[in-house]
Amino acid sequence: MDQTDARISAVRGIGADDIAVDIETPDGFDARPGQFVKLTGAGESRFYTISSPDVDGTFEVTIEVDPEGTLGPWLAEREPGDTVGVTGPFGNSYYEDEPRVVVLAGGPGVGPAVGIAERALADGGAAAVVYLDDSPVHEDRLAALSTAGADVFVLAEEGAITDAVREAITGEDGEQVFVYGFADFLDLATTAIDAVGGDSAGAKVENFG
Repeated sequence: MDQTDARISAVRGIGADDIAVDIETPDGFDARPGQFVKLTGAGESRFYTISSPDVDGTFEVTIEVDPEGTLGPWLAEREPGDTVGVTGPFGNSYYEDEPRVVVLAGGPGVGPAVGIAERALADGGAAAVVYLDDSPVHEDRLAALSTAGADVFVLAEEGAITDAVREAITGEDGEQVFVYGFADFLDLATTAIDAVGGDSAGAKVENFG
């Protein structure tokens, strides 16, 4: 989809430096949880992964705001009715109706993690989330996922990831592993997958940089 101006319906603080932005879905826009879009405003463009389980009416992106940046602080100051440029969706590492999803997330990777897990449960599937962050966000959605039957592991220490991945990955037919985060987390997560007998080469991976 070419860039189009879309209305912002809400901007919510979800952590000390994190926001969730709800954007009205443009005509003709169709995306799956885990795909990403390019947002443009204040003369700058950045890519953000969709963090809502669907794009019906609106879709959400989760943003870690860098106070030294341009677009993040600009988005944090938007009001309902303001517009932002939207292009996309992009990406191949997204939910495709797998019966069980295991999502490993570092930092802002929790956005697509909760979106994918929520969608899988809504579709009658199963989900597990392993989330590494010393200042976690989307805690309400993570708690709701746990209550709904997902296996949720929120970790503050890197050393805990292998044991959590061992519990999350079952090896059952149709299980798909996803990994979202920055490069250092991807290395940590794929090492953990292989250490517990999983297949990191078969994981759907998105590198945030």
